[in-house]
Amino acid sequence: MKIGIVGLGAIGSLWAVKCHQNDHQVVGFTRSQVTETLSIQLDDSQPIRIKANDYHALQQCQLLLVTVKSTQVTTALEPLHAFLNKDTPIIFLHNGMGAVDALDDKWHKNPLLLATTTQAAFRPIKNQVNHTGAGQTLIGPSLFTSSFNLAKIKDLIVELDSVLPRVKWCDDIHNALWNKLIINCVINPLTAIHQCRNGELASDKFKAQISWLIDEICQVISAEKIEISHQDLVDNVYRVIQSTAQNFSSMNQDIAHHRATEIDFITGYLMRTANKHGLTLPHNQALMEQIKALQTN
Repeated sequence: MKIGIVGLGAIGSLWAVKCHQNDHQVVGFTRSQVTETLSIQLDDSQPIRIKANDYHALQQCQLLLVTVKSTQVTTALEPLHAFLNKDTPIIFLHNGMGAVDALDDKWHKNPLLLATTTQAAFRPIKNQVNHTGAGQTLIGPSLFTSSFNLAKIKDLIVELDSVLPRVKWCDDIHNALWNKLIINCVINPLTAIHQCRNGELASDKFKAQISWLIDEICQVISAEKIEISHQDLVDNVYRVIQSTAQNFSSMNQDIAHHRATEIDFITGYLMRTANKHGLTLPHNQALMEQIKALQTN
């Protein structure tokens, strides 16, 4: 199978190497516009080389995997549209929600699929990626995909599962994305503002603030009819804090390296949904404003 991967950060690089190791042809698309080949090393394995920014190769791709940040989706995809077949599935795998909503209608001819993952990867240096935690990837239909060949998509899921287990089809991907968003709304801003590892949020000094954030989030998920109880939400947040205790969140790293964050598609999406229901979330709003101030500075 020929697979295009847009964005070769940690997760994109992990998928690129795994696909290559399973004898799939991979072409990567990056901001650098390098037109030769790219080298990527996974953990201690031998580096691989993949084609880079070969737009004409898109015509043979059976899948396009988009792993750029939510803030970069529209810009990254724009130059690819003229070369991509209209029946090629596009899988979006990034933090936050709302990036696919902003795409031009011309993309709606392709099967647009949303994904969320608990796979963990880290890039210590350029062209190297470490697989720091095995997990599960859920893939399901976006609201803009009215019709597609489900049997063909499920065959694709089976293929991806053999590349980087565990990959599963999820009819209710919207609910799964909300569950991930909720966790990100708590962990990402706090670890970014305090420049700490995820595990430090388990300390007593964060207990009240996390409780306030979750109480506000519960108002939104209740209005959205997301099926998760308050206690399950609390348990999920602290479970992720513990299981990723040694990790730095992506937003933490963005602030540390003076990069734009995905706050508009994480807490920002939460706030836009709250506004739709006439809800105010002062504690979440305050966190978002702090992150935006840090970005500006």
